Amino acid sequence: MDPETGELISVDSGQVISDNALSLGPEWRSFDPAEADRSRAGVPSSLARHDMGLSTVIGRTDRDAAGHAIDSNMRFRMERLKKWDSRSQRHLPSERNLQKAFGILAKIKDRMSLPDSVIEKAAYVYRKAQEKKLIRGRTIGAVLAASVLIASRQMGVLRTLDDVSASSDVKPKEVGRSYRLLVSSLELQVPMVDSTKHVAKLANNIGVGERTKRRALAMLADAQRKGVSVGKDPMGIAASVLYLAGQVTGEVRTQADVARAAGVTEITVRNRARELKVRLGIRSAAELVAN
Repeated sequence: MDPETGELISVDSGQVISDNALSLGPEWRSFDPAEADRSRAGVPSSLARHDMGLSTVIGRTDRDAAGHAIDSNMRFRMERLKKWDSRSQRHLPSERNLQKAFGILAKIKDRMSLPDSVIEKAAYVYRKAQEKKLIRGRTIGAVLAASVLIASRQMGVLRTLDDVSASSDVKPKEVGRSYRLLVSSLELQVPMVDSTKHVAKLANNIGVGERTKRRALAMLADAQRKGVSVGKDPMGIAASVLYLAGQVTGEVRTQADVARAAGVTEITVRNRARELKVRLGIRSAAELVAN
């Protein structure tokens, strides 16, 4: 069977036994490597594409629908059509901006292993920022990184400012500035980061046991009930409770170990730990063991 011409050809003699044969293959196409998403209408639309996946695509084949080779004049015309079709899709500056931005977004997705839901949300936030003309005077990377950070927090995916900054090659100060601008200008509702998730992440990075992790989580819950963590960096609070819990179990020796894994300074861990001791009424390690 020749799939291009639809002819059934004898292997021995080369004779065409039948033509215009019906295709017995599936009528759907899979655009997912695991074939989880089967589609009968082409590639699914997505906000993370500059044209949302709805533009025309002229193939690069040099054959017509019947499988016959096209002549040189028609091939020249098709090459011209492909060129102008490509130019028409990026005619406006906003379309070129989106194409460049979503190319960067695809790289950030691979570097941070983000799910498709976060990418779609980040693309939506970036499109809103472009409509409000918030990108003028700012780099595409900074606004896009801020959109990824907003989308991660809204979708409950644990990614810090430093993680986004490192993956997008943008300074944290620029990402934070763009983040505050988008949240205030677009009136977005961004939930607070739960320090509980940071405790589990830090515990896995340092390699402490379940006993230390549970003691740190219990201490964090007590601090949240008494309002100690309000207005504080979630990563700093998580590092301090893990340090205090590790002092009891003996699995965390120095503040530098926790600070290095959390990406904060030793001064932050020291100050937060001192404040937790005062607010929680802990005066010595013996009291931690007793609690």
